[in-house]
Amino acid sequence: MNYVIIGNSIASVGCIESIRKIDEAGTITVIGDEAHQCYSRPLISYLLEGKTTKEKMVYRSPEFYEQNQVKLVLGKKATRIDSGEKHVILEDGATYPYDKLLVATGSCPFVPPMKNLEAVKNRFSFMKLDDANELEKSIAKDSRVLIIGAGLIGLKCAEGIYNRVKSITVVDLAKRVLPSILDEEGSSLVEKHLHEKGITCILGDSVSEFQDNDALLKSGTVVGFDIVVLAVGVRPNVSLVKDAGGATNRAILIDEQCKTSLEDIYSAGDCTEGVDFVSGERKVLAILPNAYMQGEIAGKNMAGESASFDKGMAMNAIGFFGLHIITAGSYIGEAIVIRSKAGYKRLFIQNGHLVGYILIGDMIDRAGIYTSLVRNKTDLSTIDFELISEQPMLMAFAKKDRVQKLGDAQ
Repeated sequence: MNYVIIGNSIASVGCIESIRKIDEAGTITVIGDEAHQCYSRPLISYLLEGKTTKEKMVYRSPEFYEQNQVKLVLGKKATRIDSGEKHVILEDGATYPYDKLLVATGSCPFVPPMKNLEAVKNRFSFMKLDDANELEKSIAKDSRVLIIGAGLIGLKCAEGIYNRVKSITVVDLAKRVLPSILDEEGSSLVEKHLHEKGITCILGDSVSEFQDNDALLKSGTVVGFDIVVLAVGVRPNVSLVKDAGGATNRAILIDEQCKTSLEDIYSAGDCTEGVDFVSGERKVLAILPNAYMQGEIAGKNMAGESASFDKGMAMNAIGFFGLHIITAGSYIGEAIVIRSKAGYKRLFIQNGHLVGYILIGDMIDRAGIYTSLVRNKTDLSTIDFELISEQPMLMAFAKKDRVQKLGDAQ
């Protein structure tokens, strides 16, 4: 069997490890457009902050590929899939035949139109290791940094460079920070925390034009800058599958076995759109654990076993300047809100089940209990949920449920 994987990503690692547990003899080729070994992208802000190193960012040991007999083709971009002839064609014209193919191409930055953006010399994205390396070369103690985007990427960039620049201004068209993962009260709490750290947030506004080292906002506000970081959002890389005739929506459509609509072609990670376990809706579930598990499931099916990925849901565990946030599931149904001096909790209940939550600050302890309730679709009438809402603890469960339903959540 000849396996080809496009994308040297977290999903590809899961795929490789699954294949090798089943098929020790088949050939595996990984094609990646970056020149680096697979690394954990969420760590690039910690690299700039000095909390980690490039060596510690690698997702597996340097010997991983050799041990698993993987042929690496790095720094090369796949430009086309011939699904009829079952070939992958690279930008340099090289072709790689496959019996089973995984597309794990991730996502790319979305850059909205802004007048004279191309004239801004020091402009950067913040998604890849190379982006972080280039940004690091340009920042200095007197740098004024303008970050366009108050989402996860933009705010992690702000944290990464915080102690290395003079000022940071964050501009976003949305009226609050982190709108994709937080409710209004949670966003307000985080924005206040950023303000206390000296980060300027200009929300409900956008850049209409760049003039030299000034950004002219639609409101008339002028923001001076030396460096611009574009962190508005991302778009899944769907073109390889779409151009080959595969079904796509916002992302590549996959079933529970991580199959695309094309024969012998699978997909995993941030480029895919699967079914959200909680809501039943099709969504892009762009988080690292889901990417690995999707790659793992794809690898099993590619190697001849039958496996399904049916527990995918939206989750985030992240922190900004010491304020930690954990979110999961869907924000629908009745809400239970609990506040403390240093934190905030919102639990979402629908049809007698916990379907999602937002935890901030000192409310994040033992979040695994809430996650287990969501994943197991636990009937809340069978437990002391009032106690768990206030203080998550296993004693609110019957002994058999503590063992069977929660496992390692202790």
